[in-house]
Amino acid sequence: MKYLQWPITTLEQICLKIGDGSHYSPSSVSEGLPMASVKDLTTFGITIESCRHILEDDFNRLVRQGSKPVVGDVLIAKDGATALDTVCEVKQPLDIVLLSSIAILRPNPQKVTSTYLRYFLESPTTRSYMKGSFISGAAIPRVVLKDFKRVNINIPPLITQRKIAAILSAYDDLIENNLKRIRILEKMAQNIYHEWFVNFRFPGYENVKMVDSVLGMVPDGWEVKQIGELLDSYMGGDWGSEVSTITENVPVIIIRGADLRDLLCGSEANTPRRYIKQKSAQRKKLREGDIIVENSVNATSRSVGTSLLITRGLLNRLREDAVPASFCKRFSPKYPDQGVLIHRHLQFLRENHKMEFYQHVATNGIANFQCERFVQNELLAIPQKGELLTNILKMLNDISSSSLADKIDNLRQTRDLLLPKLISGEIDVSDLDIKMREPA
Repeated sequence: MKYLQWPITTLEQICLKIGDGSHYSPSSVSEGLPMASVKDLTTFGITIESCRHILEDDFNRLVRQGSKPVVGDVLIAKDGATALDTVCEVKQPLDIVLLSSIAILRPNPQKVTSTYLRYFLESPTTRSYMKGSFISGAAIPRVVLKDFKRVNINIPPLITQRKIAAILSAYDDLIENNLKRIRILEKMAQNIYHEWFVNFRFPGYENVKMVDSVLGMVPDGWEVKQIGELLDSYMGGDWGSEVSTITENVPVIIIRGADLRDLLCGSEANTPRRYIKQKSAQRKKLREGDIIVENSVNATSRSVGTSLLITRGLLNRLREDAVPASFCKRFSPKYPDQGVLIHRHLQFLRENHKMEFYQHVATNGIANFQCERFVQNELLAIPQKGELLTNILKMLNDISSSSLADKIDNLRQTRDLLLPKLISGEIDVSDLDIKMREPA
């Protein structure tokens, strides 16, 4: 097959700046200005909500040192397990500073567009080449800045770059819009849970008498249950190995705590494929209605208990058997359709800063989820089986199993098929009449 022959140069030659965020990490504060690390980086930008905060004086010092990105910068993960896996373009002004785990590439607009550079770095061929050539460090994988400068890049004419970017951006815009809709649905589901299961203002509540219980006043006919009474089992996950060491090992997808946020809203997660013992895979394999609960986190960044409800659509998207990572818990409800209630309750506790009651912070700053204490002490009021419970579960399940995530998956598959073919020149777009965005 004939490929277009474009000039090859290096990132150093087509970038005005190749740097990274701050190598100094100021202390976190409860109120301040945001500082992002690699954990806050996504394909569509930085998640401000997950960033930690620092004092204004520290923030301003880091701005002066060049740790604040500007519009047009391309950001890429350079340190940690996800090094080179996440790339994004800064499309609007951000009042934020970065840690050194994120590299900052500032393209020369006379030579390369920001969007083309982002897609070039996202190409599987580029990512494989960079990982094979430039990643160092055994304990913590990383790419040093001088190696970023040496990365080869093929540079088509600017008009061709813009056409390639326009084609791929059309898919990303649809994906991003669907992600926003999923977040709205998630918020809606959480509001419904709060109204019906915390405030007990469910449809027809005016006609239901309130009675005393160990949880306080609850609607007559509702049962107060320990979380453990609703579970068939709860257990840790597995980690396995990168390669199969014995014949009894089988390949599975490992879902880590860091993947939960992305999978929850239907976005892409870099879930690793590893090998574990067949018996462990059968026992810990995720099934519809299960819940993954994050067990260990850095206490300075967030609290324990982030959860993910396993839906049929999610299992289909994973395409392989999956198990939680060893630093997560798998909750398996006795009645799978009630998994949505436990998941929503976990989210409610985290949003209202009540999960801290079930976490223990070690001297190294790692917070661990006290699962045994949680399942034995946390109480949940639920309606007895009947029309009300059936309707509530159906509504919450419908929201959690939104088909929007399936649409995102289909769009992403098409985009991922096109991306390497466009970046390599296998598909020629030079003569196509494509509506392009004006340069920033």
